[in-house]
Amino acid sequence: MLGSVIFDPLLPMPVLWAAAGLAVLFVAFAVWRGLSGWWLRGLAAAALLAAVANPSLQQEDREPLTDIVILVVDESASQRIADREAQVADAVAAIESEIAGLENTELRVVRFGDAEDDQGTLLMTALSEAMAEEPRARLAGAMLLTDGRLHDVERAPNLPAPLHVLLTGREDDWDRRLVVENAPAFAIIDEEVTLSLRLEDQGAVPAGEGGTAPLRIAVDGGEPQEFQVPVGETLELPLTLTHGGANVIQFVTPEAEGELTDRNNAAVVQINGVRDRLRVLLVSGEPHAGERTWRNLLKSDSSVDLVHFTILRPPEKQDGVPVTELSLIAFPTRELFLDKIDEFDLIIFDRYKRRGILPSIYLDNVRQYVEDGGAVLVAAGPDFASASSLFRSPLGEILPGAPTSRVIEEGFLPQLTDLGEKHPVTAGLPEMAPPGEEEGDPGWGRWFRQVELDELAGNTVMQGVNDGPLLLLDRVGEGRVALLGSDHAWLWTRGFEGGGPQLELLRRLAHWMMKEPELDEEALVASAEGQTMTILRRTLSDEVGDVEVTGPDGTVTMVPLEEVAPGRFQAEYQGPEIGLYRLAEGDQEAVIALGPAAPKEFEQTVASGEALRPVAETTEGGVATVEDGVPDIRQVREGRPAAGRGWIGITPRQAYLTADVTVTPLVPAWLFLLIAAALTVGAWLREGRR
Repeated sequence: MLGSVIFDPLLPMPVLWAAAGLAVLFVAFAVWRGLSGWWLRGLAAAALLAAVANPSLQQEDREPLTDIVILVVDESASQRIADREAQVADAVAAIESEIAGLENTELRVVRFGDAEDDQGTLLMTALSEAMAEEPRARLAGAMLLTDGRLHDVERAPNLPAPLHVLLTGREDDWDRRLVVENAPAFAIIDEEVTLSLRLEDQGAVPAGEGGTAPLRIAVDGGEPQEFQVPVGETLELPLTLTHGGANVIQFVTPEAEGELTDRNNAAVVQINGVRDRLRVLLVSGEPHAGERTWRNLLKSDSSVDLVHFTILRPPEKQDGVPVTELSLIAFPTRELFLDKIDEFDLIIFDRYKRRGILPSIYLDNVRQYVEDGGAVLVAAGPDFASASSLFRSPLGEILPGAPTSRVIEEGFLPQLTDLGEKHPVTAGLPEMAPPGEEEGDPGWGRWFRQVELDELAGNTVMQGVNDGPLLLLDRVGEGRVALLGSDHAWLWTRGFEGGGPQLELLRRLAHWMMKEPELDEEALVASAEGQTMTILRRTLSDEVGDVEVTGPDGTVTMVPLEEVAPGRFQAEYQGPEIGLYRLAEGDQEAVIALGPAAPKEFEQTVASGEALRPVAETTEGGVATVEDGVPDIRQVREGRPAAGRGWIGITPRQAYLTADVTVTPLVPAWLFLLIAAALTVGAWLREGRR
């Protein structure tokens, strides 16, 4: 119970002040007139004013409130290395015991983990949010149980009480990390690109460490190569991409004895390989309706560098025109098929037949070109079924289909085979409008010529008359071969009967033959968005097994896949932590990183309070370690130092809650009126006697 005198005026204060002013004027007038009772008149006026002011006694019934101490516990990824989790658990238990022993004090424990989008440790944000939930008048102190590695120190709130930093970790901690300083997102295939990386040591590096260290480099999950590199120096690493699409380069330095963690000893860099120019050699055996269609399709792509030759005057043509009078360009067979054949990414034979222009040795060189990694597309016309067929040349050894010498001249609708529904080259080819009436009919236009083929190797992805092979794809050695058993694909481009997806089919064919990973028929692919990993398995088989996912800490998880489309099996996996994940299913492997290549949480792993020391000192707080136990917690007066050797302090706030308030007039109003009347009568008698 606490009492105080207050005024509870019966009239508004402006009226009361006006009345006081009039009273002063009346008293002054009495003095000017020489009235002897002027002072009694003044006292009477004062009594009346006091009655109107209504002096009262206010009594409050207060309930004392406990002081609040906030403990913010950092549970980010860097707090889970070494024995820091055990240190945190012991420190929290000790602080709870200390606070429980203090009178009228309670503890609020706030825990927070990793921030989203690799924002790092948002320690001050967590403290601000915890303070917002508590009355500021009751806050006696705050403690941060952390390794001191935060990424929002500029957001430090204004505290009305001491702030203390309790550091985890140990004095002899040290760590080595791999830093990728510069890595391009894109690079041109077969052109050298430079990556910058560095190995650096932090903390109390033991003697014997810090000279050189092993560095292992693996490309696309292949066998790693090991090099000895200096520690603390920036390395310029030249790299040449060998294929288009995603090229995954993994860098790993083995864990050294005694270092804190190997979580920052590895990095994955993904560089998308792009071709500067796709060099295509198109050889047309004779002019025909589809020749210009092939040319226009290839020329419409700005990334294609096309070299096109059409045989206009075969050797057997004898018209008596002297060679010197011909404006035709001689076919540079030796230059193209012996000297510069390796400069082409794709060779297309469009209705070409043996006429003695390309000797067998040249065609054999084309076969060798494919086995060494080149690509050949044969668009067969009627001549493919004749005695002068390319199949009856050295190229026949690598072609996936053999002609039966029969050419079918009737209308038919090209259709996808069961394998074609799964193969990335033909799967999901766009339907044309309007779709066909029969089930599975994509609404494509008909073709009217097909060379009957016997399948010898590879995969038949499209079929025609009597379900005969129409488009066959095969891998030969290091290269790839495609055989199209018709020369009527140009009807699609002309829009006959609605046309068809010839441009898309040709684009996919070219990219598949260029070994683009996104068109491989057998592949295990993973993509990430935040901590969610999308796993895609492409296959020509009817079923696949579970994917084995190995996390950064070595934990193995089996993830089942579901078929989402023919030949496509997919699943989503939520990665429990940031870092490198290895995926395997059968003989297919993949590597993916969740989070950035160099997570903020592991850029600095050795505990340090330097970033937080200025913030703590502005509140009279301090920085202490919990390696040897939690400092004693004491109560200190506001404004006094709150940290010393082996102890930290909190400031009692003495906050309270007012439960009840009573207001009682000091003097009854009638008594003030009686006093005023007596003083007035006294003034009258005194003045009347004179």
